[in-house]
Amino acid sequence: MNLKGKTALVTGSTSGIGLGIALRLAEAGADLLLNGFGDSAAAVAEVARHGGKVRHHPADMARAQQIGEMVAFAEDEFGGVDILVNNAGIQYVAPVEEFPVERWDAIIAINLSSAFHTTRLALPGMRRRGWGRIINVASAHGLVGSAQKCAYVAAKHGLVGLTKVVALETAATPITCNAICPGWVLTPLVQQQIDERARQDGDTQRARHDLLAEKQPSLDFVTPAQLGALALFLCSEAADQVRGAAWNMDGGWVAQ
Repeated sequence: MNLKGKTALVTGSTSGIGLGIALRLAEAGADLLLNGFGDSAAAVAEVARHGGKVRHHPADMARAQQIGEMVAFAEDEFGGVDILVNNAGIQYVAPVEEFPVERWDAIIAINLSSAFHTTRLALPGMRRRGWGRIINVASAHGLVGSAQKCAYVAAKHGLVGLTKVVALETAATPITCNAICPGWVLTPLVQQQIDERARQDGDTQRARHDLLAEKQPSLDFVTPAQLGALALFLCSEAADQVRGAAWNMDGGWVAQ
């Protein structure tokens, strides 16, 4: 697949899933605008090895004004956003009655509202250029629930709903909107959960197995590279009529 001449904006892309997706798009020839609070210099260098133009913007995805500045930066630097991957996300775990209000607000802002803002700002340019791909990185938690993750589950369900609405509003155009719903991916956030379990029972391998066994029948993690390959497919002509899908890549999680 050739994405030469296309520009992709991937939020939350200095590590983990976002970086994995950015790398696959860069391999296919796309220019990349990265975003995130991780090691931006290292991420830019890694993506740039594939030869395209790569920039980083430090927008805080909880702030609509900074998101606007990031999309404007993309217009100035690249001429617009052709592929929008909404990946930025945070997590917090607590029962509903103990869930801090500020944590709820932050998760909804970063995991859901940021995708609304990037989409509303990128869509006009996609319409003018006559092509676009919007890929929302939701979660298995966009399709099913888990205890003590009220804000995350609410945000990811909302992201799947936003995906469907945007898909309907662009259905008669060459712009598509879809969601990817990963199961467990070995990101820094998930590693923290494994480490916490290991501290309690002293066995990292058992902690890893038990975490997977609770949800993911394959007993193996989804990889950022696999998610990147799926994102690349959604950018292809073969996916022209994949619209409003919530595509789970979860080792069998939601099949149960």
